[in-house]
Amino acid sequence: MLYGPMTHPQLLGALGRAGHSSKVLITDGNYPASTGAPASAERIYLNLAPGLLTVSDILEVLKRTIPIEQAGIMIPAADASGAEAPASIPAHDEYRAALPEVEFVEIPRWDFYDVAKSDDVSVVIVSADQRLYANLILTVGVRQPGE
Repeated sequence: MLYGPMTHPQLLGALGRAGHSSKVLITDGNYPASTGAPASAERIYLNLAPGLLTVSDILEVLKRTIPIEQAGIMIPAADASGAEAPASIPAHDEYRAALPEVEFVEIPRWDFYDVAKSDDVSVVIVSADQRLYANLILTVGVRQPGE
């Protein structure tokens, strides 16, 4: 029997195989998971129904399962019309509150797709989050002695 918050066998195995500096992509329900990540990344589908599960739900368990060194969030790309990006994206506010000690990097939409396709992404978790720009890339940190 397991202690700790996570019980999903496939996800536990994928995270166990990911090492320091590996990246974990948690997608919203709109993300092109089949083409927007390297073919070698293990895909885990947690999208049961619209809104179940959200990226925030998944993050709540992941942050108690792996050390997180950095978080990359997708922001709107520069608009050719000059339209301003939203001042705050609610999903991002939740992530920052959940990971107060973690460095956040804002990545414009098209650059985010490039980062998500890099060979460093070893795990893709597909959520059913309906919020726009709810995608998140976590960099696995180092487990400290005694943890």
